[in-house]
Amino acid sequence: MSIQQLVRPNIQALLPYSSARDEFTGNGEVFLDANENPFETEVNRYPDPYQRAIKEKLAPIKGVSPSQIFLGNGSDEAIDLIIRIFCEPGQDQIIISDPSYGMYQVSAGINNIEVIKVPLTENFEFSAKEMLGAVQDKTKVAFLCSPNNPSGNSLDTSEVEEFIKSFQGIVVVDEAYIDFASTPSFTDKLDTFPNLIVMQTFSKAWGMAGLRLGMAYASEEIISLFNKVKPPYNINTLTQKAALEALNNEAKVKQEIQIILEQREWLKEQLSAISITEKIFPSDSNFLLVKFQDAKGLFDFLIEKEIIVRDRRKVRFGENCLRITVGTADENKKLITAIKTYQK
Repeated sequence: MSIQQLVRPNIQALLPYSSARDEFTGNGEVFLDANENPFETEVNRYPDPYQRAIKEKLAPIKGVSPSQIFLGNGSDEAIDLIIRIFCEPGQDQIIISDPSYGMYQVSAGINNIEVIKVPLTENFEFSAKEMLGAVQDKTKVAFLCSPNNPSGNSLDTSEVEEFIKSFQGIVVVDEAYIDFASTPSFTDKLDTFPNLIVMQTFSKAWGMAGLRLGMAYASEEIISLFNKVKPPYNINTLTQKAALEALNNEAKVKQEIQIILEQREWLKEQLSAISITEKIFPSDSNFLLVKFQDAKGLFDFLIEKEIIVRDRRKVRFGENCLRITVGTADENKKLITAIKTYQK
């Protein structure tokens, strides 16, 4: 099935809004086209609607073409746009593994799209056969999170590839935590699979969660659909400026990733030695999912100590589990000291 056959008819027919910065993209000295305030404030002009400078710097880092990149107001904007482009409200479905990132279901609900949930195994492993078996005629988009949230593990690459090959809709591989993993990114497969979208983010490894800047990588055809539907100026000037500064300092990001990975291993060793720890799930991310003997009691105790972790007891297979983000060395030591105190 072609991409155009998957797109909603109203999106195919849509005439996108044309902004002043769409109609003129060169250099100018006097700008009198966009009804802006002419007095300089550093933000008095509209930003580049396609974030060209960021894409030019990001493309070689990720091994893709600038025309294969969409930048959104967090990955959440990309999730919403994917559903709006491909799923007819009240008719179509998305399919997700469970447990996984909660915004897939929320965005589907906002857009009146049914969600099919396919359980992972108790060890949070993905099966292409199980998910393909749950696909229905109206299933248009599949969301796979790898490394997975909240479990932290990477999904088996061969299983994910098998699913992409066999599924007749759009497959979104959400790689928010890929910079902490040893497995290669699925951006390497964009030219192989025309129905593939890979999402990443500046929020985790790049240390810019407050900016709300997400990336989606796909074929030029799919990226053109994102650009057709997105708001004209979806990424503001200050965010674009900060992102460019970060991209010019990639070495610092790599250094911080290495520190986080070392601290992740240190946390695993320390937690393994604590008697109330029942299981630490494998992690390719910047967090650990940990099963404790009394997760609720420990969670409340840590709040009293002003140490905040994430209670994941209510997610599938998350009984007595807390999700612990890897912090600085000092923060991690405070956490371990507190847990040892609770243990007594």
